Amino acid sequence: MSKLTDVPKRILIGRALRSDRLGETLLPKRIALPVFASDPLSSVAYAPGEVLLVLSIAGVSAYHFSPWIALAVVVLMFTVVASYRQNVHAYPSGGGDYEVATTNLGPKAGLTVASALLVDYVLTVAVSIASGIENLGSAIPFVVEHKVACAVAVIVLLTLMNLRGVKESGKLFAIPTYVFVAGVFIMIAWGAFRGLVLDDTMRAPTAEYTIKAEHQGLAGFALVFLLLRAFSSGCAALTGVEAISNGVPAFRKPKSKNAASTLAAMGLLAVTMFCGIIVLALVTKVRMAENPATDLLNDGAAVGSGYVQNPVITQVAEAVFGKGSFLFIVLAAATALVLFLAANTAYNGFPVLGSILAQDRYLPRQLHTRGDRLAFSNGIVLLAGAAMLLVVIYGADSTRLIQLYIVGVFVSFTLSQTGMVRHWNRLLATETDLAKRRHMVRSRAINTFGAFFTGLVLVVVLGTKFTHGAWVALLGMVIFYGTMTAIRRHYDGVSEEIAAPDGPSDDTVRPSRVHSVLLISKIHRPTLRALAYAKLMRSDTLEALTVNVDPAETKALRDEWERRGIDVPLKVLDSPYREVTRPVIEYVKSLRQESPRDAVSVIIPEYVVGHWYEHLLHNQSALRLKGRLLFTPGVMVTSVPYQLQSSEAAKKRARKRQEWNAPGAVRRGPLQEGRPKEASGAGTSPGGAGASSGGAATSSGSGEASGSGKAAGSGKAPGSSGPDAKS
Repeated sequence: MSKLTDVPKRILIGRALRSDRLGETLLPKRIALPVFASDPLSSVAYAPGEVLLVLSIAGVSAYHFSPWIALAVVVLMFTVVASYRQNVHAYPSGGGDYEVATTNLGPKAGLTVASALLVDYVLTVAVSIASGIENLGSAIPFVVEHKVACAVAVIVLLTLMNLRGVKESGKLFAIPTYVFVAGVFIMIAWGAFRGLVLDDTMRAPTAEYTIKAEHQGLAGFALVFLLLRAFSSGCAALTGVEAISNGVPAFRKPKSKNAASTLAAMGLLAVTMFCGIIVLALVTKVRMAENPATDLLNDGAAVGSGYVQNPVITQVAEAVFGKGSFLFIVLAAATALVLFLAANTAYNGFPVLGSILAQDRYLPRQLHTRGDRLAFSNGIVLLAGAAMLLVVIYGADSTRLIQLYIVGVFVSFTLSQTGMVRHWNRLLATETDLAKRRHMVRSRAINTFGAFFTGLVLVVVLGTKFTHGAWVALLGMVIFYGTMTAIRRHYDGVSEEIAAPDGPSDDTVRPSRVHSVLLISKIHRPTLRALAYAKLMRSDTLEALTVNVDPAETKALRDEWERRGIDVPLKVLDSPYREVTRPVIEYVKSLRQESPRDAVSVIIPEYVVGHWYEHLLHNQSALRLKGRLLFTPGVMVTSVPYQLQSSEAAKKRARKRQEWNAPGAVRRGPLQEGRPKEASGAGTSPGGAGASSGGAATSSGSGEASGSGKAAGSGKAPGSSGPDAKS
């Protein structure tokens, strides 16, 4: 079975990497920028449009507020970036918001932040992929007709890319991200040159349209609320900023310095692009409406349901470059592609955060381990599964999905920056150096300002989007919080229960006697081998046990047992309902009840076959028995394997192929002296669970630690083909 799955696995994700090559997977800044910042950089493709859409409720006259809203977003962006630069220096382990909140505000606040981030990462993938599919669908009708299937296919593709490793996926995603950034900057520069130097008149395709205001003459609290809502929508440009602080361990050394530099570069690029697009949208007179079919008017008449409202960035590019021009096509293609790649921010943030939470025992331990390519494979697969579920449930509709968005990220922003304020307060209480105190006071002011702003945005987002879908994000956070709390409670309980005591205990007392029970159904070679092994154990009591399912077969077994003169008593259990497992379990439990201080050893003969499909025909009763016996205290289960001819043939084939490796499984080139051969076997059998080569028994006891099926003996077993026999 392992050979059956190894070849496609290597083809899809590449050869496995040794643990000591982890340093080779770390990212330089030029790759880390597109890997961790593709989400905030790509958000400028829709964040300006979100601002104008909200302002259009009050009509075109409200558009003159957009520069002030953009300025507020810029201030918030720089505040958050400055705050997170402090985070990566103070907490370089990669915990980010979770570590800051846990350390300064307590475990409950940390778990709240972790829940918010996990939900936001899942939504980042779902929203980015759905948005990209819709942009691509405007040019390819097939994509629109099958957008759920296409969205799932893109998620699978991104998952495979990330399973190949962070560095390789970063190289794949770097070029489109940089093309998009360069395209936007060229558009801003060329638009400024045409407007300021050439004095050209640039007009967006919607410049001649008018907007039917839903609420005219807004003033007072209503106007303030509208501006706050527009501001909160524009804050979509900040999503993904926290990913860099969560991904510090993936940077090359010096990690904190490189992460801080990448944060600054990301903030500067995102702010410049966001403001440039807003200004060009005003200059080219872009018109957007929440309900374009009825609220967007052309010569006084509604444009109708057949009208397709293009994003702001597309309309600006058409006004600056000209429709159908080379630069327009390049920017449109790069925009659609970078929206897909924005999901990569979550693919690099979610697994790292999941690994940290698993280390703290809030998530399953499997999320803490790295896969073949030294990426956190289990976290990547979990993220992909959750995102695909959302895409299917919401029909890959970005309009419905975006209502769930940005709630989680502002929860984490607010708690993280509040935690940093407490961090600086704690340091200021003991610091006496005046220069350091001035630095701390300045940092505290930045974090306080950031906590206030992000808290305000969070309140606005919840107030304006709760009934439109934000409640789903809150429900997801509650589910994550409850699940992680339950997992931590379980791990703590297990740790307390299995902790080794300092003094003597019942677990260190040797059993009074060992009662061995050999399970048999017929007398054949596997039975005789198991019987010989059972006698070697020198138990205090040894008996053979069979279940009477067919009276004729049971009588034949008794006669053969007596004819051979086997000096081990044979006990027959009646089974009126033809069950095998239940009578054995009940008998073993009765032995334990009669002598609680005795250990019961159940010995089971098993066939070992050479093909995976042959396992379906053998050992099913043995598997059921072992599964049930593992939950019986004081019972040890021993498997005595017997290799069939197909097994021996499999080992011969393995020896012939011992120099062959799956594509990419090992590095090409001569074998280094003193380095062990990477593909050599170690005398393991090709058989099923709990079997070793040549008849060495495998044992397991009841309980978690003893159910792994380790070999009971060591050395070359009789009948093995040699030290290079493979499983």
